[in-house]
Amino acid sequence: MRPEPSRSTCSAKETPPVPDATELELTAQELRDANAESVLDTDFHRGRATLIANPEHVLVVLGALRSKGYTFLASLHGCDYYPHEPRLGILYELLDMRRVDRITVKARVHTDTPRIASTVELFPGAEFPEREVYDMFGVVFDGHPDLRRILMPEDYEGFPQRRDFPIGGEPVLFTYNDETSYGKWQ
Repeated sequence: MRPEPSRSTCSAKETPPVPDATELELTAQELRDANAESVLDTDFHRGRATLIANPEHVLVVLGALRSKGYTFLASLHGCDYYPHEPRLGILYELLDMRRVDRITVKARVHTDTPRIASTVELFPGAEFPEREVYDMFGVVFDGHPDLRRILMPEDYEGFPQRRDFPIGGEPVLFTYNDETSYGKWQ
C-alpha cells in the first residue's frame, strides 16, 4: 500500500490546495539562493500562491519548480495590465500532481520589447498556448518551434486582447448591403 502524499496545509478539503504563504516564501528563497535575480517578489492573495519571476530568468524558475515536483503545466495565458508598465503579463499555472499543490509563476514584459523565452522544451504542452498569447497579445516566445498566429488570420494587424486595441471591429458583409457598402461580393 502506497503512503498518502502530504497535503498542503493552507486550504480546506473542498478547495484546490496551494502552498501556504510560508512555503511560498521558502520556495522563493530557494530560487533566489540558486539565482539571485530569478524571483522578484511573491504574492499570496485569496489562497493563490504566485511567484513573480524576472522574465529573463523564467526558464530557470520553471525548471527549478519542475524539479521540485510541479511537472504539469495546467495553463499558460496572457494578461494586459494597461496602463501600468511592464504591461504584458504571462502566467504559468503549475501543478504538483503528487502533493496536489498548485503554484502560479507570473512574468511581465514591456510592450516595446515583448519577448520571453519559450517553455516548450520544459513543457511540450505549452506550444499552442504560447501561440495564442503571441496571437492575442503580441508576446514573442524566443525559441518556439512554430510561432505564428493561431486564431487570427496571418495578415491580421494588431493584437485584439490588448486593452488599447480599438473597439468596434470590422463591418460585416451581409447579402442585403453587399452592393452599397463595399462593393459586390465575388
